[in-house]
Amino acid sequence: MAAMSNSYAQPILRTADLSEGLRVVERLLALADLEDLEVDFEVRISSERTLSPLLKLFPDAKWWAEGDGHGSSAKGDDPSAHLPILLRRWARSPETVNPFLDAVGDSPATVRWDFTAWPEAPEVGLGRGGARGAFVTLCVNARDLDLEEPANDHTVFVHVKQFESERAPWLAAQVGLRVIGDLVMAPY
Repeated sequence: MAAMSNSYAQPILRTADLSEGLRVVERLLALADLEDLEVDFEVRISSERTLSPLLKLFPDAKWWAEGDGHGSSAKGDDPSAHLPILLRRWARSPETVNPFLDAVGDSPATVRWDFTAWPEAPEVGLGRGGARGAFVTLCVNARDLDLEEPANDHTVFVHVKQFESERAPWLAAQVGLRVIGDLVMAPY
């Protein structure tokens, strides 16, 4: 069953200040076991102005045309001929986060930090949490993980396993916040 491999995510911060969102992410990451830390990126691109710097940053990114378009990186197409596109790049180093955020401008994007485990949460009866349930996502210029709800603000989500849903409010409390929305299945 495919849903078994997905994490579940719950929003804990919505802010117009991107640097505030990044500070909350840093505080969450300080709690986590960051062995094997990787960062995944996704962005909806509708202009050449955004596309060019992102292709310089991620020349090997996977992309595909949205809507009725049929272009994709798999076919060797020119992405600028198929805008708007969805571009993804997985398993990058954390050092690529700021250049990515600089390049996306006002495009809807996600940055997802993928790491080994969340810490024990004895107050809610949970041991270490990992293996498909240890992520933090910053949605930039979007309110949702699928980038279908553009916004002028940014949202931080904590990811947990569905059967450990009480970990999300616990994590929020560890950084002085609370959950501000429903637990939803993450898209990947």
